[in-house]
Amino acid sequence: MTRRAALTLALWLGALAACVTVILHTRFSADLSAFLPAAPDARQRVLIEQLKSGVAARTLLIGIRGGDAAQRAATSRALAQRLRANARFEQVLNGDFAPFAAVGRWALEHRYQISPAIDTRRFSAEGLREAIDDTLSLLGTPAGAVVKPVLERDPTGELERIAESAVPLGGPRTHDGVWVSRDGQRALLMTQSRAEGGDLDAQERALQAIGEAFAAVAAPGLQLDLSGAPKFAVDSRAQIRGETMALALTGTLAISALLLVAFASVRALGAAVLPVASGVVAGVATVSIVFGGVHGMTLGFGITLIGEAVDYAIYYLIQARNPTGGEPGWRRWLREGWPTVRLGLFTSVCGFLALAFSGFPGLAQLGVFSIAGLIAAALTTRWLLPLVLPDGTPGVGLRRRLGRWADRLVQGMPRTRHVFTLLGVAALAVLLWRQDRLWQTELSSLSPVSAQALALDAELRNELMAGDERTLVAVTGTDVETVLQRVESVTARLDALVRQGQLAGYEAVTRWLPSQAMQQRRRDALPDAPTLRARLAAATRGGSLSAQRLEPFIDDVQRARTAAPISAASLAGTPVAPIVAALLVQGDDGHTTALLPLVPAVGRDAEGLEDTLQQALRGIDGAHVLGIGDELRRLYRHYLGEAQGQALLGALGVVLLMGWWLRSLPRLLAVCKPLLLAVLLTMAGFTLAGVPLGILHLVGLLLVVAVGSNYSLFMDWLRHQPVADADTLASLLLANITIVLSFGLIALSQIPALSAIGRVVAPGALLALLMSAAYASPSARPRAAGPV
Repeated sequence: MTRRAALTLALWLGALAACVTVILHTRFSADLSAFLPAAPDARQRVLIEQLKSGVAARTLLIGIRGGDAAQRAATSRALAQRLRANARFEQVLNGDFAPFAAVGRWALEHRYQISPAIDTRRFSAEGLREAIDDTLSLLGTPAGAVVKPVLERDPTGELERIAESAVPLGGPRTHDGVWVSRDGQRALLMTQSRAEGGDLDAQERALQAIGEAFAAVAAPGLQLDLSGAPKFAVDSRAQIRGETMALALTGTLAISALLLVAFASVRALGAAVLPVASGVVAGVATVSIVFGGVHGMTLGFGITLIGEAVDYAIYYLIQARNPTGGEPGWRRWLREGWPTVRLGLFTSVCGFLALAFSGFPGLAQLGVFSIAGLIAAALTTRWLLPLVLPDGTPGVGLRRRLGRWADRLVQGMPRTRHVFTLLGVAALAVLLWRQDRLWQTELSSLSPVSAQALALDAELRNELMAGDERTLVAVTGTDVETVLQRVESVTARLDALVRQGQLAGYEAVTRWLPSQAMQQRRRDALPDAPTLRARLAAATRGGSLSAQRLEPFIDDVQRARTAAPISAASLAGTPVAPIVAALLVQGDDGHTTALLPLVPAVGRDAEGLEDTLQQALRGIDGAHVLGIGDELRRLYRHYLGEAQGQALLGALGVVLLMGWWLRSLPRLLAVCKPLLLAVLLTMAGFTLAGVPLGILHLVGLLLVVAVGSNYSLFMDWLRHQPVADADTLASLLLANITIVLSFGLIALSQIPALSAIGRVVAPGALLALLMSAAYASPSARPRAAGPV
């Protein structure tokens, strides 16, 4: 081995080892937040933060079914007890309010800071009389059990007022002290993990802890149902990993069998694997370095590189054959074949370069992966394969038959060019006719979550949630105090909507953490001891509750007058800290956001409610009405529009690059026409089948252009040769068969993102080859020299 060869091999092995080392330390994710903007506006920032680390991203819904009601209730209590003792969970709710006794005690101690009824009139003689009468009227009701123990400390019923606003409206049904479904056949629980939703390893451990706890306490015959964003994300990651490995293995075996038959050489098969392995490893490692992690869809996209990367090896192994001796095959290939392969690589890179600069991290990852992978595969073909097999594949295999079949294709297809031209015009007409239904507008189209899992989630969520998860109010600001004051302005207008019957209720952080200004106003409304005694004497005159019994009340009011105000920092470690943390979010960019989940009035549609809220909250700085579904659709449409623009820029770059290389307008048109027709016919086929196109279909179309440009450029090169090389034609046909086979397997995937790419590239690549052959001019179709 020469020094140059040894250096080349050493550099390749070193680069491969470095990439593998990076991959072993790579964090893989599966949440859809990677397909949201990297530089969001205020509304988008709220949505992204919630998808990554909000309550919804950390909440699991649990159902227990089977057995009888007593078994389900006992298991619910035992499971909740075990999970509350597990540090992985911040909250575990099952309808048992015993764990909330600490919240009640905290509220009792801070009632004069958080009660919405505190004002100067409340502590006037008339206000005290009305409040005490209202409280006494509750003694004969079920609420009397709560009121009576604290009557002498809280005769005005502030704790009752706090509880009324804090208890969700229309919550789950309760039976035997635990939540149950409406039909009573399922016990219900809800948990929130401490780890962020994006920490999938932690979420997986939380899911495992629930499973183990259930197995330890469940009575025979009971079954566990689990749903929620963490479950979806963990299952999606596992599905993507598992299916990616299965498809990669299946594709590798199928293509290896095909290449072994085609080459009739184990050495040639081994050499063909090198560019593929190099491309996939380099692509994953590069994405990990650039983005700090790899999304599961990007990892899945890696298997699609097998189809194109192996093309480079096929071109070399067949075209570099040297049956007649003389000039080494690798040297001849470098002179004749490599320039065309290199130009095809440049066009592919140019197409994917536009995606690499996308404002959406998920799309940018696909672009970076493709560029790095294709460059690594091409460089491996250029520098390593000549060392392994200097004269290409030594075997014959199917090469001769492939050459003859390809020659017949090149000679026969031009007779159909007019048919394809008419089909192209018809395809364009179909796309224009159906342009309003051409593109998919739902981000959920990227999700691998099954319909069955979504149905279970909807069922559990319907039983557990009283609020409208589709619409909420988000209030943003640069600091906590500003946000809290704005929330108080918002709640004043929401209260008006509640009184009008347009809204049933809402949740607000200021019920537990009022602004400093509000707390000061309430403190100022509290009278000193002598004044309060005098007013109490007047308020209780002639009543059943004497003023002398209310000295504990006077003492509590005086303590409240001098108590330190509640702050976000002072709540740390208190029972209400998780509640406030769920409703008040500190962003990474220094912004603070308060969330106000809504309970719509019965029969009120989400769209009408959103319009009403927009009108009601007009003029309040930082207040945004956030329709989750509409916002995701808006984001996706923006995402899709940006991707389409980038794809067009990439296509323009490809045309300019080929024009610069070919330096001939007729040649450029001849090269571009097959690619354009392949794309139009593929898109029209999907449209006629009633399948809307999405982001990943667009990526597939870029791959069609990348693969098809090789066919078209080689056909252009053959046009200017005195005799068409049978080996070159054989390599084009074999490369196309491997592409169609590999992407055909990917089209069978249960992961929508992968199947979308496969269903586009498999027919699109076949059409690109057929179009390239059909539009070869007569002078470009010399008879192939007989294979040796």
